[in-house]
Amino acid sequence: MMRRIVAAWLALGLLGGTVGCSMTPMAPPVESAAMPLPVEPSRPPSSDSARLKESLTGHEMTPSEVAELSDRLLADGSQALNDQQTMARLELVILKTLKDPDKTYRAAMWRNLGIIHYHQQKYKQAEHDLQSANELNPKNPRTHFYLACLFAHKGRIYEKAGKTRASQQQYKRAAIEIGLARKFEPSNALYKQDLKQIIQQENGK
Repeated sequence: MMRRIVAAWLALGLLGGTVGCSMTPMAPPVESAAMPLPVEPSRPPSSDSARLKESLTGHEMTPSEVAELSDRLLADGSQALNDQQTMARLELVILKTLKDPDKTYRAAMWRNLGIIHYHQQKYKQAEHDLQSANELNPKNPRTHFYLACLFAHKGRIYEKAGKTRASQQQYKRAAIEIGLARKFEPSNALYKQDLKQIIQQENGK
């Protein structure tokens, strides 16, 4: 009898162990999926103003990069034209680039320096810069356009001062320059505008 009881207890014990395993099965080890390493986002391109600042603190740009950047910042209608700090930095970068022995972009550098000085109303400096650009590349329409605006401004100044002859001379020079700008780039709508209207709009800023 005792042997039967022991056998029964042993059977229950084994059964219980089996039931316990089935009731609380060990979860199979989950293979941890190989998590991809976080990809560091590529550094966004610096803004033009940041590139200017970096160029003045050791990260120099090539003459071609300066030409491209300055053309973009000085494009007609660009907001950067009204940003004094950006224009001041761009002026320094261009002046530094003009010392580079590579003369490929020198005409563009002088022209863009002239555009900066023109918008700063430094007309004497602007005339020097633009004429320097014109000597190197006499077929650039934008150089002629800004020379036209410059001479028109000077004509207006002389006109207000009562210097009629000097005023007329400047207006004649302006007419010649705007004519050249239209000749070299006839499709540009800006060059087709009346110079006096352009000057009046600028003075109305």
